[in-house]
Amino acid sequence: MNVLIIGSGGREHAIALKISENQDVENIYIAPGNGGTSNVGTNINIQENDVGQLLAFSLEKAINLTIVGPEVPLSLGIVDVFEENNLRIFGPSQKASEIESSKLFSKDLMRRCEVDTARYAAFDDPGNAIEYISKQNYPIVIKADGLAAGKGVYICENLSEATSAVNEILVDRRFGASGQKIVIEEFLEGWEVSVFAFTDGTSSSNLIGACDHKQIGEGNTGPNTGGMGAYSPPSRWTKGLMDQINSEIITPIINGMLKEGNVYKGVLFVGLMITSSGPKVLEFNCRLGDPETQVILPLLQTDLIDIIQHCIDGTLETQEVVWGNKSAVCVVMASGGYPAKYETGFIIGGMETIDPSVEIYHAGTKLNCMKQTITNGGRVLALSAVANSVEEARAKVYRNVDKVDFKNSYVRRDIAKI
Repeated sequence: MNVLIIGSGGREHAIALKISENQDVENIYIAPGNGGTSNVGTNINIQENDVGQLLAFSLEKAINLTIVGPEVPLSLGIVDVFEENNLRIFGPSQKASEIESSKLFSKDLMRRCEVDTARYAAFDDPGNAIEYISKQNYPIVIKADGLAAGKGVYICENLSEATSAVNEILVDRRFGASGQKIVIEEFLEGWEVSVFAFTDGTSSSNLIGACDHKQIGEGNTGPNTGGMGAYSPPSRWTKGLMDQINSEIITPIINGMLKEGNVYKGVLFVGLMITSSGPKVLEFNCRLGDPETQVILPLLQTDLIDIIQHCIDGTLETQEVVWGNKSAVCVVMASGGYPAKYETGFIIGGMETIDPSVEIYHAGTKLNCMKQTITNGGRVLALSAVANSVEEARAKVYRNVDKVDFKNSYVRRDIAKI
């Protein structure tokens, strides 16, 4: 079997390593990949949003299965294009992926499906938005409607901060076309969890939960990032909560989209706030999370390729998805200055000294002309460990993080500190 993985981050490295366990997989291609994925398969110099070139490559190489990592190619309709050319591909259609690519689409869908979420209002005019926020209680949450790489969410403590957020998105166009509209939500209090389910459009798998650390600073301070670390399972994760999320959120959304003729196949990623009145949806994503993938895939006991094939074929109900009963912790090593301005091109040392039981997932890395691994992005590496408890996995990860070195590296020291 020839498999193509689309993407260049730690998530895609984790997917490549996981599917390499399947004996039917002969060739793994990663487009464009990174300095670590080249050790698992063959990197292809095609950018993740170049749907035409990805299609041509897949036809030329007789790709049997394509796995889409990031949200952008899904929002561009890569699944629709590949399926029109009789190619097997894992992920939701362009229309279904609007569950992530448009916050307003997602909120309206939840209203129709009677799924609990924060109260909201949407605006495309800055004057109307500012008039609205002048009458709200604080804090409030302001979001760019479209895709913003995890950075389009503002938690505003007062009117001044909210006004600045409105102007950044709608006037300054910080997020370009993704900021043509904004969604303003009530601020929810509780504890946050990311929940993942595989679905074939009619049924869904057993769920798994993870907690990620979005902000750059310790104590959850500073600007949002793509994610600085994660752990699974959450300390308050129970079967009762899992069943409630499945019955009140996952199933109604899948059934609602099916009823509307907008079948959702792939991974459904739900960001939730567990409030005093129960779970409420913060957002939906149409793919695996990063860095959550780096903690949930090490816990997956069922073959990933088998799950994906059943999702594509609409037969997931015949495939049991089993998550192990251990714990996993992932810590991201970033370039100093991220998520703002940072330098790249620094040699990464010490990786050969890492404990064999700790996995290194590459993200912002590449090989230089001397075949040395160098930094090539904001989030550079993610180290992940599995153990009998979160505390044990956390200690193992940090012992090994300290063995890796590159100039201006930055690590949060409070990941999974429960």
